[in-house]
Amino acid sequence: MSMPNIPDITPDINLSKKDIANLLLSSIAMEELGLAEIIKAQGRKLDKITKETCDINILLEANSNVNQLLKTIVKKEMLLLMKLESIVDFTELHEMKCKNHCRHEKECECECECECEDYDCK
Repeated sequence: MSMPNIPDITPDINLSKKDIANLLLSSIAMEELGLAEIIKAQGRKLDKITKETCDINILLEANSNVNQLLKTIVKKEMLLLMKLESIVDFTELHEMKCKNHCRHEKECECECECECEDYDCK
């Protein structure tokens, strides 16, 4: 399993809002990859059990265990969805605040695209 590249973070943390959003999205992606691996492992476990035994009690117990784990994963997915929605809200709010700003203004610290006519920004 390959790991996504995350920017090098030093003790002097100076991140833009865009970097923050990207790091949060990366954290969701890494959690999703982890959950996918857990689901694959459960599939392999069920595959192995069904090939090794025909005992209905063992099969039912294995099924129950996998079912419980999948319910937990669904709960985690709901939390990740809420986290994603918060990130989307954060980025949309930032874009709305910066929409009419000019990066040449001293009070504007955003990395938004400048659409001013006073400078040759385009």
